[in-house]
Parts: sequence; structure tokens; C-alpha cells
Amino acid sequence: MGHYEVVAAARSSVRSHDRPGPLRRAGRSLGRALHLPFTGTAKGIRRATHAHGAGESGLGKLIELHAVNGAGDVMITVALASTVFFSVPTDEARGRVALYLAITMAPFTLLAPVVGPLLDRLPHGRRAAMAAAMSARAVLAVLMSGAVATGGIELYPAALGVLVASKAYGVVRSAVVPRLLPPGFSLVKANSRVTLAGLLATGIAAPAAAGLQLIGPRWPLFGACALFLLGTYWAVRMPHKVDSAKGERRAHLLTHGEKRPSLRTVGPAVLHGLQANAAQRMLSGFLIFFLAFLLRVHPLPGQSAAVSLGIVAVAAGVGNACGTAAASLLRDRGRRPEVIIAVMISTVLTTAICTAVFFGGVMIAVLGAVAGLTQALSKLSLDALIQRDVPESVRTSAFARSETVLQMAWVVGGALGIVTPLNGTVGMAVASAFLAIGALLAVRGLVSSRGPGPSGRPPRTKTA
Repeated sequence: MGHYEVVAAARSSVRSHDRPGPLRRAGRSLGRALHLPFTGTAKGIRRATHAHGAGESGLGKLIELHAVNGAGDVMITVALASTVFFSVPTDEARGRVALYLAITMAPFTLLAPVVGPLLDRLPHGRRAAMAAAMSARAVLAVLMSGAVATGGIELYPAALGVLVASKAYGVVRSAVVPRLLPPGFSLVKANSRVTLAGLLATGIAAPAAAGLQLIGPRWPLFGACALFLLGTYWAVRMPHKVDSAKGERRAHLLTHGEKRPSLRTVGPAVLHGLQANAAQRMLSGFLIFFLAFLLRVHPLPGQSAAVSLGIVAVAAGVGNACGTAAASLLRDRGRRPEVIIAVMISTVLTTAICTAVFFGGVMIAVLGAVAGLTQALSKLSLDALIQRDVPESVRTSAFARSETVLQMAWVVGGALGIVTPLNGTVGMAVASAFLAIGALLAVRGLVSSRGPGPSGRPPRTKTA
């Protein structure tokens, strides 16, 4: 046997020894089969969030971060709802929720106006601010786990901290989006993607939180802690341009002189849009608290209180998701955002009036769906107005200010929901009343405002 024959025989022997046997091949195949759903799903999510340049610009990372934020918040919501609301009789639950509002929402109404200006002073620390909001909620979730089973008074200050941290994250997130726009992306389209990711994550996390709740009241909070720790890591890894403040100045809701940047100096459309959105955000807070107690006392025909609340929540979530998905389509077809906002608040006002007149289970679900859809479209159209009318030098700050106003409106609506008598017709009449005020303040100004046409250029003016 020659030299080459010896080498070939040796190589063949090595290959035969290295070739895996039937058991090893079966094990590898089983491992790939078990691993594929997770890796395939992760890759699919990554392709969706990073599509159309979002990966290169950094918007994809913000989309994923916001999904984690929404999932963590719903975990805490499920844990609190089971303790404050479902675990006690109706009368005691109403007292507990009133206490929750007094201890958490009332101080929040004082803190919320400070959040925007405070974050304005941290233009170079937005990644740190988002990471701090995430890590604070992770710590507070663990602290709350010790009191969630008993419903002790120490639960409420921790809930206030979670609320403030969540809203601080929301303000910073709104300010960050303009810095991460891919080429050819409108701001309304970018916000649609971010918001839709949060909604989808909430829909997935809600049943997961309910499953953890069956194990024990602490487990949803442990799940929230894990999610917020992941969010902290992802926030730190956001692109460095998130911390850039080049060319930015702070915006103010009130005018303090012609040379000082102000939302009033950019035309009435933004302020009227903000008024209409505030009325709809009040409706959101009102419906959450009012319907929670109403449906517990008077559930939908043939359904339990929990199922009744679930039906309305699903209807609102579907409407919100549809509105978010439709926003970019309407914008791409040249619809003026002023007209969209005016149509949306008029639509939800009409639906609320019809619900008050023909109150029933079907109308409650319809109102929930319409409220979710119109709020999403109105908010994204307001974003488009700010993008169009507010100069770039103050645009980021304007988002922070407008978000704070809308958060305050939600708190006011929630307070109205807890004090309104548990009568469906009366409650819907109250909702119709403040929606009507918002429509009267905003619709005429929105329809008569002279924004740019579908081409995005200012309208022509007559010359003498």
C-alpha cells in the first residue's frame, strides 16, 4: 500500500469515528425542533421591528424596548387589580380604589407637571433616564411583592412610584422618537409602529400575567421585575444619538414673549389638537374606573364580572390596534391631521351619546372599541401636527409637554369615574358632557385652521 493509500484510509477511519450515531442524530434533530420555534419567532420579531431602515436608525431597538415596557406594566396592573379590586367585596373594593386614587393619583397630579420640565434638563441623559425608569420599576415590583398578598398601606406609595416612573419613561420615549426616524419615515408612522408593538406585547403579557397570578399573587410582580431588568439593559444599549441635544430648545405651553419658543407661537392647530386629545384621554381614564365597578355590580347578560370586563378590554384593545394601524395609511393618503382629529372626537362623542340613550352590553363594547380607535388616531394625528407645525429646535420638548398634559387629563377622567354613581345612563351622560366640551373647544378651530395640504406645502394665500 502506497503512501497516498495509507493517508486516505486514515482519513476515512477518522470520518467514520466522527460521524454521529443514530441516537446522536436523533438528539440533534429533537434539539433543533425544540429550539426552532423560539429562534424562529425571535428572528421574525427582529425582522419586523427592524424593517424599512428601522434597524439602521435605531428605531427598531426603541420598538422592542417599548414592547418590554408595555408587558411589564400589564404584569403590575394584573397584580394590583387582583389585590385592590377582585379580592374583596364591591363596596370595600370601591373604597380601596378610592384610596389608591388618593394616595397615588393625587400626588401624581402634582408630580406630572414637573416631569416634563425636569426631563428637559436632561437632554444628554435620555438613555440613562429610560434605564432609571425601568430599574426603578424593577425594584418597586419586588417591594410590592411583599405587600400585594395582604393589600397593606405600603402597597400604595410603591404603586405611586411605579406610576411616576412609567409616565417619565413615556415622556422620554416621545422625545426620543424624532431622533431615530429612518429616511423617508414620517413621525406618525414611527409612532404607529412603537405604539402597536406596545399593544401587541400587552395582549401577549396579559394572559401570561393571569397564569402567573394562579401560581401566587407575587408572581406577576416577579415577572414584571424580570422584564424591567431586561428593559434597563436595552435602554442603556440605545444608540448614542438618543442623547444628542443639538439644536434643541425647551418649549412652553404659555407665551412668555415673542422670542421665547412656545406652542402658541406655531399656530392654533396644535393647541386645538391637544384639547381634543385631552378630552379623549379623559374618556379613557373615566371608562377604566367607571366600567370596572359598573360591570362588577351589573355584568353583561349571561357573563361574570371578570368576563364582562375582559370583553370590554378586548374591544378597546382591538379598536386601539386598528386605529394605530390605520393612522399611517390615512396620513400617507394626504389626510390633514386636523380633520382626522375633528372627525375622531365627533365620532366618539356621537357614540357616547348613543350609549347613554341605548345603554346596554352591546353599546358598552361598541363604545370601548370606538374609544380605542379614535384615541389612537387622534394621538398619532397630534404627533403629526407637532411634527409639521413645531420648529425642530423645540419639537422634542413639545412632545414632552403635550404628553404631560394628556397624562393629567387621564388622571382627571379616572377621578370622575370613581365618584360617578354606578348608573350606566348617568355615567355615559357624564362622559358625553366632557367630550362635548372638548369638541366645542377644538373642532371649529381644527376645521378652520390652515395647515399644509396633502403635498405637505403651506397653503397658498391670496395677494392683492
